[in-house]
Amino acid sequence: MIRVDGLGAVADGHRLLRDVSFTVPSGGVLAVVGPSGSGKSTLGRALLGEVGPGVRLTGRVEIDGRVVGPGTPAPGGLVGYVPQQPSAALTPVRRIGPVLHEIARRHRPVPGRRARRAAVREAVRAVLTRVGLPADAEALRRYPHQFSGGQQQRLVVAHALLAGARVLVADEPTTGQDGLHRRDVAAELRRLAATGVTVVLLSHDLHLVRAIADDAIVLDRGVVVAAGPAHTVVGEPTRSAPAARPDAGSPSTDALLRAEALTAAALLRAEGLTAAHRGGTVLHGVDVTLGDAQCLALIGRSGSGKTTLARCLAGLHRPDTGTVTLDGRRLAASLDRRDPADLAAVQYVFQDPRASFHPYAPVLAQVTRPAVRLRRQGPADVLAAARALLDQVGLDRDLVTRRPDRLSGGELQRAALVRALLTRPRLLVCDEITSGLDGVNRDRILSLLDELRQAHRLALLVITHDPEVVVRLADRVVVLDHGRVVEHGRAAELPAGARSTLTRALLDPTIALPATTPDTEEMSRT
Repeated sequence: MIRVDGLGAVADGHRLLRDVSFTVPSGGVLAVVGPSGSGKSTLGRALLGEVGPGVRLTGRVEIDGRVVGPGTPAPGGLVGYVPQQPSAALTPVRRIGPVLHEIARRHRPVPGRRARRAAVREAVRAVLTRVGLPADAEALRRYPHQFSGGQQQRLVVAHALLAGARVLVADEPTTGQDGLHRRDVAAELRRLAATGVTVVLLSHDLHLVRAIADDAIVLDRGVVVAAGPAHTVVGEPTRSAPAARPDAGSPSTDALLRAEALTAAALLRAEGLTAAHRGGTVLHGVDVTLGDAQCLALIGRSGSGKTTLARCLAGLHRPDTGTVTLDGRRLAASLDRRDPADLAAVQYVFQDPRASFHPYAPVLAQVTRPAVRLRRQGPADVLAAARALLDQVGLDRDLVTRRPDRLSGGELQRAALVRALLTRPRLLVCDEITSGLDGVNRDRILSLLDELRQAHRLALLVITHDPEVVVRLADRVVVLDHGRVVEHGRAAELPAGARSTLTRALLDPTIALPATTPDTEEMSRT
């Protein structure tokens, strides 16, 4: 189904891919792994016959016997693409229902107007159910931004399935997904392969690769450094292999002592937060307390209200009721009413970094600007601090002089973190900031955050679906489900001491969650 011979890519004199060759049979699953910036997304786009700005391709790409390139893209519907940042594939000004119906009408023609309408409605309902999204009329009236990042990812998969794609290129399909939905994604990709759909998986999630891939190749700086059966390749030592990590079952004594010592007055306190979108209420009277230099992990299924809660704390979403205080002083509910000191004190690193950068300005200029404006620091001082932090997060100084579209998602994520840290915040909100990173860079970022919070008394609120992030950083954990806190406690005591089945399933991928948990049953009655 796919044949790639000697594929190369060059942009601005930099080689992105060099002599990449592979074949994938119909119904096969190929995993492409490698560190951020290794060329995975460039390879994925080449399979559609697309290139990024200023990129020139060499070599040959064939899909189902047809040559595919920038001048001869793949026929419509043949290749489906799920980008790492799903918002890039969704139209922000259109409701999801009309878009899904339009795709179904285009790719599933049925004679007769009445029969066509019924067939389209049934096709949309079936595909939304298949990817785990609500298919009722209220959900179809929503806009993409009213879904969580994980739900947007599944919505893009629904687009590809409706188009009847025979090849699916999935770029980090588990980004922003909780452990429960990761398993659903793995099962769905395997089902697609069993029906003859060819899957090319671009991923840092080695658990997903081991679960579904037949073969794997490892890219490093655009060069294939390992290739073969997935179960052997992902076990080989490569630059993308995760570094040694602490045992999840035995948190360090220092972490336990730090958690016990956090008894001072709260740095941040949110009380009775209720928030809604057009689709209805998302948060129901949520209380959160965060101590100085403490790390609070906010976990839950996709769509449980985690990001809405974090945006309320940062002033990006106005709550209907409730208050947020910082150092005992009440913060304005909306961003435009907070003074520069408050804006600098609470910084937000978004799950989708590309959406938080201006597409045409150099990354370095955007990284330094908030500190200059909010902290009134001199440009030269900010630039020196920025370069030091960029070195710490592993970003080449020359790389950040380019526009955002020349950086990978993982590279932009690290640049966004540097931008937030330069304002010297009291509270840093991190929304799935490690989801687009390979193991080596994820370890680097987690170590940096831990060092900063101890050295500068930085408080962290991390929204994550990664149990390892909880183990490495968190002192306390809050579990949200359907906009309500269903459990909270010390991270060192979870998941073994969890009262909730949901909590255990979220923090331990080996635990299966029943279709209906006691938590959701109780909330339904409430």
